[in-house]
Amino acid sequence: MTQTVSPPAALPVDDAIDRLGLGPFQWRLLAICGLTWAADAMEVLLMSFALPGISAAFGLGRGSAPATLLLTATFAGMLVGAVFWGWLADRVGRRTVFLTTVTLGVVFGLAGAFAPGVTWLVVARFLTGFAIGGTLPVDYAMMAEFVPTAWRGRFLVYLESFWALGTVAVAALAWGLSTAFEPAVAWRWLLALAALPGVVGLVARLGIPDSPRSLLARGRQGAARAALERVARSNRTALPDAPLAVPPPAPRVTPAALFRGAVSRRTALLALIWFGLSLGYYGIFSWLPSYLRAQGLDLGAVYRTSLLLALAQIPGYVLAAYLVEKVGRRATLVGYLAASALGAYLFLLADTANGVLLTSAGLSFALLGAWGALYAYTPELFPTPLRTTGMGFVSGMARLAGVLSPSVGALLLTGQLAVALTLFAACFAVAAVCGWAIGVETRGQRLPEAVG
Repeated sequence: MTQTVSPPAALPVDDAIDRLGLGPFQWRLLAICGLTWAADAMEVLLMSFALPGISAAFGLGRGSAPATLLLTATFAGMLVGAVFWGWLADRVGRRTVFLTTVTLGVVFGLAGAFAPGVTWLVVARFLTGFAIGGTLPVDYAMMAEFVPTAWRGRFLVYLESFWALGTVAVAALAWGLSTAFEPAVAWRWLLALAALPGVVGLVARLGIPDSPRSLLARGRQGAARAALERVARSNRTALPDAPLAVPPPAPRVTPAALFRGAVSRRTALLALIWFGLSLGYYGIFSWLPSYLRAQGLDLGAVYRTSLLLALAQIPGYVLAAYLVEKVGRRATLVGYLAASALGAYLFLLADTANGVLLTSAGLSFALLGAWGALYAYTPELFPTPLRTTGMGFVSGMARLAGVLSPSVGALLLTGQLAVALTLFAACFAVAAVCGWAIGVETRGQRLPEAVG
């Protein structure tokens, strides 16, 4: 009698990723995404360091409309780019957007260095922001979808920590250039050199396959298996000889799906968190070099202080990477946001140079820890067909806050420090309440696949 052999059971993609384990592939992906993330941090914070030189070159007054517009342009571009590229990555795949956004970011970043006037520079910064606005939703979706469950939160915080490295790099570069060139010339070198790390990131990205989750969601089972086999070869493990479980067919996903069903509440609360945290963070740090300059510090001292504040971010990330796995994403996020609200008031009360330095360093520590936890938490709350769309939307809310923050942050220069910092502290407190109201802990949980 012939015995029928049952075919092997279908293998869920989460099981496949977990069985392939953590290895060289994930560490390489972290280094590649991290390099581009650091380069993006340089581009986002660039104008706050370049503005004194640009003002000298084009005769802009402190706090003038053109100066504020230059600080706003990058964020305006990122607002449009985050929503557009996030949606496109869910439609055509992560890798295509992964490569396109970096290429455009380098081109437009370099274009700004050759600006003959303020209008050219504003347009170049807007287009740079449009390009790099797509990096956030795609990089975090890629990292979340390639890392085993037990390590996912930690790796997402590790990726966000490259922001601190970019901040350190742009502060150090601005400081070095300020000693070599006059401010009216140094800013051009700063814009040009800040664009170059993206070239290295682009070349490195060519060897990264598309996300197997995204491929499966788009019906490309063969390509998804090939992507997992590349991970297996890199990690020196074996992919089980079983077909991949295909998620149930979903209707064509549009951004409107973010506001239907169970995901709608998460979308709304996350949007408020991203908006509040971003308004306070950029409102303080986009104007901080100019604020310190207005307090009488010379340009070299301003850049040295900015470098020290950037270094204070690193232990904030390190602790966040530990806490998201030890106590969970939600509690870590809420704790850091509450500490940020307190830190804003301590900064307000500081009345000595050392007090300002210590309280701003503490605020930098708390804010970047909050960002680390938020970047770990957010992609885990959206299902695969909506992950980059959702990341794009909530990060778009952050970019909207970035557009508004230079105008609000200008209060720091007009002597209304108490008003500005009270508003920022309130933003952090409201964000903390919203974080707790999400009511879901994703630590150790598999990524949701279906839109429900």
